[in-house]
Amino acid sequence: MMNFQIEVVKSKLHRVTVTEANLNYVGSITIDEALMEAANLVEGEKVQVLDINNGERLETYVIRGPRESGCICLNGAAARKVQVGDVVIIVSYARMDFEAARQFRPWIVFPDTATNRLTE
Repeated sequence: MMNFQIEVVKSKLHRVTVTEANLNYVGSITIDEALMEAANLVEGEKVQVLDINNGERLETYVIRGPRESGCICLNGAAARKVQVGDVVIIVSYARMDFEAARQFRPWIVFPDTATNRLTE
């Protein structure tokens, strides 16, 4: 049997609202630390940001935002691709062995879209 790797969804924050867009920053997306932990995201991890409002899809990396702040801030060039108030999906992927991927279950989080807070 062939042993190959595939890329699968590892983490997903489904429908959070952009709270800031900071063009004059080095780059990245700032995410509330509580949301990062719930979705098993780490600082510096590459993510894809999918904008529900305008269809933009971009890649950047995560930086930790203040815990329980609800912060979702696109920084640098990415700030030109989104507007404050846009609803986005944030996804990270992992590469793994095909058989391991069949058993893997991603961390998918559905925060309150209005507040970007975790719900029960």
